[in-house]
Amino acid sequence: MASPKFAQRVLDIDISGIRKMFEAAGSDAVNLGLGQPDFDTSEHIKQAAIEAINDGFTAYTYGAGIQELRQAISSKFKRENSFDVAPEEVIVTSGASEALEIAIASLVGPGDEVMIANPGFVSYNALVELMGGKVSSLPLGDDLTIRPEDVVERITPKTKALIVNSPANPTGAVQSKSDMKAFAEIADDQGIALISDEVYEHFIYEGEHISPARYSDNVVTVNAVSKTYSMTGWRLGYVAARSEYTEQMIKVHQYVQACANSIAQKAALAAIEGPMDSVFAMRDEFKARRDMLVDGLNSIGLNCASPKGAFYAFPEVPEGSKSGEIAGKLISNGVIVVPGTAFGDLGDGYIRLSYASSMENLKNALDIMKKVL
Repeated sequence: MASPKFAQRVLDIDISGIRKMFEAAGSDAVNLGLGQPDFDTSEHIKQAAIEAINDGFTAYTYGAGIQELRQAISSKFKRENSFDVAPEEVIVTSGASEALEIAIASLVGPGDEVMIANPGFVSYNALVELMGGKVSSLPLGDDLTIRPEDVVERITPKTKALIVNSPANPTGAVQSKSDMKAFAEIADDQGIALISDEVYEHFIYEGEHISPARYSDNVVTVNAVSKTYSMTGWRLGYVAARSEYTEQMIKVHQYVQACANSIAQKAALAAIEGPMDSVFAMRDEFKARRDMLVDGLNSIGLNCASPKGAFYAFPEVPEGSKSGEIAGKLISNGVIVVPGTAFGDLGDGYIRLSYASSMENLKNALDIMKKVL
């Protein structure tokens, strides 16, 4: 039988290194690989979903999402992020993953360039390449943030967008207010889009979260209820931008997804309009874990700066070692970590550990790492 002829753009990308590590390990391993909060979704959010099911709210919704949720997201941006966006300029998506896909699909064509942090979140590169675009890598500074001067240096006539993720995956770095303002000014001066991935906005331990949409209309803001409210499996995200952007994104959204899950939309409404106690409790617990884990990593000889946000530590591996080799050793001894190279070639020399895992698991992992390394 003749083999099917698969699309080259798909053949050219690989399965996420995070997923590979997760699926290669035994079930009894300490999993510091996947980035999702280890807390349950709050009761009032679950109850909203149960009520939606009992009320028969199980059909398609309006493509961009139910009006009351888009209104709540619009109010959230004004209240928490200090910028105005109309409900009509919000699209509710199936997670931040779909929000990123429709943003990149609407902006990037064959040969177009997108500037992305290296190391940076795994989806960005793959999505750009799927659209036929090219990735322009941005090396990180000593504090693991993107430097505005590096962005200016790398802009070409083919540059269509810059992706900024703060707090960042995999590094936990937080961009400063002056950086965010500079990125917004660059976007305006150069006529490019700034895609701001803000899914970790509420997990900041030093510094502050700044949305660049405060400073420019050329910003596409991507967010989700996934991390903030411990709702990763609900698959509910959103994207906001000026109408000239959303008019293009909604075209892609309607063919990819039609609409986000109706029940999850009602749950997200309860989350965004509800109390933040559980979010702040998670943040405090993550900070305590961060402090313990960073101290532990440094004490066993893995140089690790204290991440300012998110829930990832990004320590350097011992001198002369490779990320993949160290990650492989740890996985074979029962601790799942992700090699820095999963996030870009400049991630070699680092591993990523998620501290969205219990204090007991983190202590067990440190004991194993001490023996192995």
